[in-house]
Amino acid sequence: MRTKRHRWLGLFGVVLFAVVFLVPFAFILFTAAKTQTEAGELQFSLPTTWTLLQNFGDALRARDYMLVIAFINSTVLTVVSVAILVVLAAMVAYVVQRRESRWNGVINFLVLSGLIIPPAVVPTVWVLQTLGLLKTLGGLILIEVAFGLSFCILLFRAFIATIPRDLDEAAIIDGAGPVRLFFKVIFPLLKSVIVTVVIVQSVVIFNDFANPLYFLPGDENATVQLTVFNFQSQFRTQYNLLFADILLITVPPLLLYLFLNRRIVEGVTAGAVKG
Repeated sequence: MRTKRHRWLGLFGVVLFAVVFLVPFAFILFTAAKTQTEAGELQFSLPTTWTLLQNFGDALRARDYMLVIAFINSTVLTVVSVAILVVLAAMVAYVVQRRESRWNGVINFLVLSGLIIPPAVVPTVWVLQTLGLLKTLGGLILIEVAFGLSFCILLFRAFIATIPRDLDEAAIIDGAGPVRLFFKVIFPLLKSVIVTVVIVQSVVIFNDFANPLYFLPGDENATVQLTVFNFQSQFRTQYNLLFADILLITVPPLLLYLFLNRRIVEGVTAGAVKG
């Protein structure tokens, strides 16, 4: 009886997954493969004439290959931001976890505040203007790092808590300084959490829409999510090219997540049990 119930629950989960994820994806794919006239009807149907490759080419060539430039900008933004997040969050988490001080309570409060306080409360534009980083890729990188730092610190700290302190003491006895101790002994042990942080933050930053819209205006600075405006105007929308663009910018992070989702689960649960 229980086996039959589990089978029905599994079937329900598969159907729910298909409705929530596969049906919208199929709609995007079919619309991206239609002609402009047929796509404008916004009907869930197979295209009469498949023009998917042609639409991909038109989407890439739109506005002097703006989508190609946007892919380069998004790649640079994602790689640099994630690299800084991994190193900085791991170092902060190690220091907070290993060194007890009277400032730990304040640091924990600030880390949790980064998860709770809405970003809109922070006067980000004023800060960037003061630093001379508004409308620059470097300024946006700092924003992405600041907004993702708290989550990464919590992940690293949970895993570092499971690493025996004996390793630290042995390395110190062998003459290792703080920097060498961290990068030669501790950092290599964080591989599973590093993979999780890289995957999760890469998807988040690559798919970010609001921050590039507010802090990085200009066609030369466009990221992939902003290219959806290429095919929309006040009086006309090219839905076939719009959905082709959406398909192009959705597939890379989707494939990354699908193939590496097991590593994400391993990294998130790595610090759940001590031992």
